[in-house]
Amino acid sequence: MNRLKEMYINEVTPTLQKTFNYKNVNQVPKLEKIVVSMGVGLATQNKALLDNAVKDMTQITGRKPLITKARKSISNFKLREGMPIGCKVTLRGEVMYEFFDRLVSITLPRVRDFKGVPINAFDGRGNYSLGIKEQTVFPEIEYEKIDEIRGLNIALITSAKSDEEGRELLKLMGMPFVKREANN
Repeated sequence: MNRLKEMYINEVTPTLQKTFNYKNVNQVPKLEKIVVSMGVGLATQNKALLDNAVKDMTQITGRKPLITKARKSISNFKLREGMPIGCKVTLRGEVMYEFFDRLVSITLPRVRDFKGVPINAFDGRGNYSLGIKEQTVFPEIEYEKIDEIRGLNIALITSAKSDEEGRELLKLMGMPFVKREANN
């Protein structure tokens, strides 16, 4: 079993149950899925960029991504409905815990001038979104083999009912939130 999943079962669940006074273990919020997505705006002009993005995403997540297509046409961007413009991967189960563990313990500390992730990026329902400016912070990516620096979005979907529950869940699972200043 993954060490993060074990930690969730043995440490996080009892702590959350005590903090929010849950009667049943099934009420405790949990991480349901992680969606990693990458938009490649220049894919309209150069198809190879999208192929390289797919290759990077496969290395980062260990899963083959789904190609996302434009929902509507935008003439200013030379974009037609149905054109491939990005890719995404949805991670669940063991793979999700393993990815989250690598994200928190290896990847995020490698970000330049990292002071923690912003605490206000919750959506109101306990889900957290995070943007990473360059894919090179992931140890799986070989710097010499990349053609272009790309950013990616990571959405952590929880079963929490509120931001407070989601924040506490992620904090207990090791998410490095920004420390609040004492003078604020």
